[in-house]
Amino acid sequence: MPSPSGPAPSGRLPACPDGAPACSDGGATCSDGGATCPDASAAGAGPYAGGASRPDGYRAVFAVPEFRCVFAAHLLSSLGVVVCEIALSVLVFRLTASPLLSALTFALGLLPYVVGGTLLSAVADRYPARRVLVGCDLLCAPAAAGMVAPGTPVVVLLALRCVLAAIAPVFAGTRAATLGEILGEGELFVLGRSVIRIVNQSAQLAGFAAGGLLLAVVSPRAVLALTAVTFLGSALLLRLGTRARPARNGVRGEALLGASLGGVRRLLADRRVRALLLLTWLPPAFVVIPEALLVPYAGLLGTGPAGAGLLMCAMPIGAVAAETLVGTFLGPRARARLTFPMGLFAVLPSLGFAAQPSLGWAVLLLVLTGTGISYNFGVDRWFADAVPDALLGQAMTVLQAGRMTVMGLAMGLAGAAAEYAPLRVVMPAAGVVGAVCVLAVIFEVRRTGADPRE
Repeated sequence: MPSPSGPAPSGRLPACPDGAPACSDGGATCSDGGATCPDASAAGAGPYAGGASRPDGYRAVFAVPEFRCVFAAHLLSSLGVVVCEIALSVLVFRLTASPLLSALTFALGLLPYVVGGTLLSAVADRYPARRVLVGCDLLCAPAAAGMVAPGTPVVVLLALRCVLAAIAPVFAGTRAATLGEILGEGELFVLGRSVIRIVNQSAQLAGFAAGGLLLAVVSPRAVLALTAVTFLGSALLLRLGTRARPARNGVRGEALLGASLGGVRRLLADRRVRALLLLTWLPPAFVVIPEALLVPYAGLLGTGPAGAGLLMCAMPIGAVAAETLVGTFLGPRARARLTFPMGLFAVLPSLGFAAQPSLGWAVLLLVLTGTGISYNFGVDRWFADAVPDALLGQAMTVLQAGRMTVMGLAMGLAGAAAEYAPLRVVMPAAGVVGAVCVLAVIFEVRRTGADPRE
């Protein structure tokens, strides 16, 4: 990562503005009261100075004060977004009585990612990270608040949802890149990214439950007002709890749109980066195909809304369990070895839907599918190593935008296919086609230099 005083040395470890030595894991002990080394042996100071042992795994990540603020802000805003989706869907359905428009509120949470992820991606590197993160939250808050006003037309409600979705990849990419400055690009960075994924999956479970309870006692517009508050709370936490750092690439001779598109072209022109992007995008794209069809599948089984809810919770439960267990009990080398097998395994459980399994077996298949998320540990490390420092924020923005976009497209294609073919054909077909595509991408990643023993 580039330091505030200039390009980072080999290994990309940030230094302090006053020239203090960088830590072995990317932290630094700064005379201005900034971050301190999580490892006392690296700088002889910080929270583990005086012979105190450094905590392992996730404990080491949460021992970094700045990360705790990023974590709290992400937890707050993630819950707000999930609750917003539920409340907006209910509100649109009440206003229009249209299932299509109600479902469209969820689709609009994914598809506009491609706009922010391409046309605005350079923002993540051209401006200081804290300013970008706080600015994104402050833009999202009034967008959410605009949904609260009585009499707001449905088309405006959907447009405001698009605004939130377009800003989201810029925020996510900037946050991912700044984790490298807060935690370093080594083991702590990988675990920090894992924590963010755990929050994302947990927010689905807690957010749906909280949203349902809130909507039982207050109106959808009141819930949307709460969403605006969560964005403001996130902005406050990031503003007060993280350090001000200079932009990774402060050169502004080119217009933002041109810089964004040019950066995307540079990333996609790099064979290794392109292969790793595909490895990040493809497994989730095929995984969401059976997930998108769970409501009609529950109807096929005759389980009703309760069964559908259980099916929808299964995959996040598997993901949270796998992330936590792998991050806690396996070391970096073991996690890297899991990258290819788990990336392939993620798409295979859907083959079981060819037998039209009962509710219990279907839940098990979905839990197993969720465990495939653990392949991201290795991909995160390889991707951060492959991307130039000056483009890291933009690369993370493109990564997030591409993943959400292909997931949205896959959901739409799954729904269209289910109109013409039975579910017992469409759902396992995702496993067959997904396995072929993922194997091809794994072969390409290996050819570009990834070693699962690293």
